[in-house]
Amino acid sequence: MKTEVCQFTGFKIYPGHGKRYVRADNKAFTLINGKAEANFLMRRNPREIRWTQIYRRLHRKGASEEVAKKKTRKVQKMQRAIVGASLEVIKQKRAEKPEQRAASREAALKEVKDRKKAKAAATKKTTSSAAKTTSAPKQTKQAKQAPAKKGTGQKR
Repeated sequence: MKTEVCQFTGFKIYPGHGKRYVRADNKAFTLINGKAEANFLMRRNPREIRWTQIYRRLHRKGASEEVAKKKTRKVQKMQRAIVGASLEVIKQKRAEKPEQRAASREAALKEVKDRKKAKAAATKKTTSSAAKTTSAPKQTKQAKQAPAKKGTGQKR
């Protein structure tokens, strides 16, 4: 069931009720009853007529009947421990000064680089020792060259 809204009063108009007034400029107005139609044709302002819905909304009448909006709860921030670090460690790192944080970062990077160098040296040492034990003279084979083709190899 489709209801329309009276353009003067703001009340709902149910099917089979109300009138449609069409002005000379082809603009249509739906009005609920003769009282609303008469006031509309007298060009009265619905904001000044006390019984219209527009007046009641503007002057906040019947606000106690309307459902008040529920206040939304403010979201509280929570800190939790992450898999790699406990809450105390996280708080301690957050409280660090930027200079101290930069220094610890530099130290960590240096440690990682040293580890990589050590690992690379170890792998180099093992590969060089393995190469010494199996260092037989290598014989080079001359690759046979294919005869040069004419054209570019594209189809016509």
